[in-house]
Amino acid sequence: MKHAIKTELFSSRAPLEWAVVGNGTLYTAQIPIDAQGQVVAGGIEAQARQTLDNLRHTLEAAGSSLDAVTQVLIYVTDRQYLATVNSLYADYFQAPYPNRAAIVVAGLAREEMLVELVVYACL
Repeated sequence: MKHAIKTELFSSRAPLEWAVVGNGTLYTAQIPIDAQGQVVAGGIEAQARQTLDNLRHTLEAAGSSLDAVTQVLIYVTDRQYLATVNSLYADYFQAPYPNRAAIVVAGLAREEMLVELVVYACL
Protein backbone atom coordinates (compact mmCIF):
# COMPACT_ATOMS: atom_id res chain seq x y z
CA MET A 1 0.00 0.00 0.00
CA LYS A 2 1.25 3.49 -0.78
CA HIS A 3 0.46 6.81 0.83
CA ALA A 4 1.34 10.43 0.08
CA ILE A 5 3.39 12.60 2.39
CA LYS A 6 1.79 15.96 3.15
CA THR A 7 4.29 18.79 2.70
CA GLU A 8 4.09 22.56 2.67
CA LEU A 9 5.62 22.73 -0.81
CA PHE A 10 3.70 24.49 -3.56
CA SER A 11 0.67 22.45 -4.65
CA SER A 12 1.27 21.48 -8.25
CA ARG A 13 -1.57 21.50 -10.74
CA ALA A 14 -0.04 18.39 -12.29
CA PRO A 15 -1.32 14.99 -11.11
CA LEU A 16 1.52 14.24 -8.71
CA GLU A 17 2.55 14.04 -5.07
CA TRP A 18 5.81 15.52 -3.81
CA ALA A 19 6.52 12.27 -2.00
CA VAL A 20 4.97 8.83 -1.76
CA VAL A 21 5.84 6.03 0.65
CA GLY A 22 5.46 2.41 -0.33
CA ASN A 23 6.82 -0.66 1.47
CA GLY A 24 8.96 1.51 3.77
CA THR A 25 10.62 3.47 0.96
CA LEU A 26 10.04 7.16 0.30
CA TYR A 27 10.05 8.19 -3.37
CA THR A 28 10.38 11.85 -4.26
CA ALA A 29 11.46 14.20 -7.03
CA GLN A 30 12.49 17.72 -6.09
CA ILE A 31 12.84 20.84 -8.18
CA PRO A 32 14.07 24.40 -7.47
CA ILE A 33 10.73 26.09 -6.76
CA ASP A 34 9.76 28.43 -3.97
CA ALA A 35 6.55 28.55 -1.92
CA GLN A 36 4.76 30.36 -4.77
CA GLY A 37 5.72 27.68 -7.30
CA GLN A 38 8.26 29.86 -9.08
CA VAL A 39 11.65 28.57 -10.16
CA VAL A 40 14.17 30.47 -8.04
CA ALA A 41 16.46 32.97 -9.72
CA GLY A 42 20.19 33.15 -9.12
CA GLY A 43 21.61 30.38 -11.28
CA ILE A 44 22.68 26.86 -10.42
CA GLU A 45 23.82 27.59 -6.85
CA ALA A 46 20.48 29.10 -5.81
CA GLN A 47 18.54 26.40 -7.64
CA ALA A 48 20.56 23.52 -6.18
CA ARG A 49 20.22 24.96 -2.67
CA GLN A 50 16.43 25.39 -3.07
CA THR A 51 16.10 21.85 -4.41
CA LEU A 52 18.07 20.42 -1.48
CA ASP A 53 16.07 22.54 0.98
CA ASN A 54 12.84 21.22 -0.57
CA LEU A 55 14.19 17.69 -0.18
CA ARG A 56 15.06 18.26 3.49
CA HIS A 57 11.57 19.70 4.10
CA THR A 58 9.93 16.70 2.43
CA LEU A 59 11.92 14.22 4.48
CA GLU A 60 11.12 16.08 7.70
CA ALA A 61 7.42 16.08 6.74
CA ALA A 62 7.74 12.29 6.51
CA GLY A 63 9.28 12.19 10.00
CA SER A 64 12.73 11.47 8.62
CA SER A 65 15.95 13.22 7.63
CA LEU A 66 18.63 13.34 4.97
CA ASP A 67 20.37 10.46 6.79
CA ALA A 68 17.66 8.11 5.48
CA VAL A 69 18.44 8.82 1.81
CA THR A 70 19.82 5.76 0.02
CA GLN A 71 19.96 6.94 -3.59
CA VAL A 72 19.96 10.25 -5.46
CA LEU A 73 19.66 10.78 -9.20
CA ILE A 74 20.90 14.25 -10.12
CA TYR A 75 19.75 15.80 -13.39
CA VAL A 76 21.46 18.98 -14.62
CA THR A 77 21.21 20.82 -17.92
CA ASP A 78 24.95 21.55 -18.17
CA ARG A 79 27.89 19.35 -17.15
CA GLN A 80 29.62 22.39 -15.59
CA TYR A 81 26.81 22.62 -13.02
CA LEU A 82 27.91 19.36 -11.39
CA ALA A 83 30.80 21.02 -9.52
CA THR A 84 28.40 23.44 -7.83
CA VAL A 85 25.87 20.72 -7.08
CA ASN A 86 28.64 18.53 -5.61
CA SER A 87 29.84 21.34 -3.38
CA LEU A 88 26.36 22.02 -1.98
CA TYR A 89 25.52 18.32 -1.79
CA ALA A 90 28.44 17.86 0.61
CA ASP A 91 26.88 20.50 2.90
CA TYR A 92 23.64 18.50 3.13
CA PHE A 93 24.81 14.89 3.24
CA GLN A 94 27.33 13.14 5.46
CA ALA A 95 29.23 9.88 5.03
CA PRO A 96 28.20 7.28 4.34
CA TYR A 97 26.80 9.16 1.36
CA PRO A 98 23.80 7.95 -0.62
CA ASN A 99 24.46 6.03 -3.80
CA ARG A 100 24.02 8.43 -6.70
CA ALA A 101 24.15 9.07 -10.39
CA ALA A 102 24.48 12.33 -12.26
CA ILE A 103 22.86 12.78 -15.63
CA VAL A 104 23.27 15.71 -18.04
CA VAL A 105 20.04 16.35 -19.95
CA ALA A 106 18.99 18.70 -22.74
CA GLY A 107 16.23 20.20 -20.62
CA LEU A 108 13.82 19.71 -17.74
CA ALA A 109 10.04 20.13 -17.44
CA ARG A 110 10.29 23.88 -16.92
CA GLU A 111 12.69 25.61 -19.27
CA GLU A 112 14.28 27.76 -16.56
CA MET A 113 15.12 24.76 -14.33
CA LEU A 114 18.80 23.81 -14.22
CA VAL A 115 18.61 20.91 -11.74
CA GLU A 116 16.24 18.22 -10.51
CA LEU A 117 16.73 15.43 -7.97
CA VAL A 118 15.04 12.04 -7.84
CA VAL A 119 15.51 10.57 -4.37
CA TYR A 120 14.83 7.28 -2.55
CA ALA A 121 14.95 7.00 1.23
CA CYS A 122 14.28 4.23 3.75
CA LEU A 123 11.75 5.08 6.43
